[in-house]
Amino acid sequence: MSLSEVMTIVIAFHGSGYRTFKEFYTLQVRPHWKKAFPSLVSYNRFVELMPWSMMLLCYFLQTRKGEVTGISFIDSTPIEVCCPSRSRSHRVFEGLVGWGKNSVGWHYGFKLHLIINDQGELLAFKLTPRNTDDRKPVPDLTQDIIGKLFGDRGYISQELFEKLDEQGLQLITRHKKNMKQKLVKLMDKILLRKRSLIETVNDQLKNISQIEHSRHRSVWNFMVNLFGGLIAYIYLPQKPSLDLEPKGLPALPPALF
Repeated sequence: MSLSEVMTIVIAFHGSGYRTFKEFYTLQVRPHWKKAFPSLVSYNRFVELMPWSMMLLCYFLQTRKGEVTGISFIDSTPIEVCCPSRSRSHRVFEGLVGWGKNSVGWHYGFKLHLIINDQGELLAFKLTPRNTDDRKPVPDLTQDIIGKLFGDRGYISQELFEKLDEQGLQLITRHKKNMKQKLVKLMDKILLRKRSLIETVNDQLKNISQIEHSRHRSVWNFMVNLFGGLIAYIYLPQKPSLDLEPKGLPALPPALF
């Protein structure tokens, strides 16, 4: 099989509705897709070929990013590699993952950092150990992004605010209770309330594109699964979006912006 065929099948899995790749390959691809892929190999052989497609999937993903619209949202989500109770015996990602805690509880694995625009299109992403501070990868993620960036309180940092402002990007977050209150434009307050948009994207990536599961037996196939899931999301015909109407915005008072 060619690498392009391997990539196509990997991406197709993430929009297929199957819960495991083995079921998808043995029940859908092998019986029904032979005409489209005349050189199909066994499931075990295909799994061996998957790591060879990793770099091409990564490159292809970089070419399919969305358009910078001036309104962006940033967030991170945990990617568990195993149940917390099994972390001591887990060896596949040893030295690459870490512990982290959020409102749900403790997680052992990675953290996926995402930036999307108001149309739900992916602008930037980065994978780090779970115990990485949310603010650390922001400068790398925002190199080509301008306008306004909306995030939660985890991104509050005066140094980060100033650094992003120098490159033409305004970081807007909710204030902590012990912080001095600053005047925030009405439109920015409205968009801050719409930050759930990126949380919806994270939910779709996990529950539809299936970028998270605990069955990985190699780092390479984990990355192939992640890239394939992100690409499959990019090709969704309908993404979560704010549906902002550019024609209506000029009618609003300038002070709102």
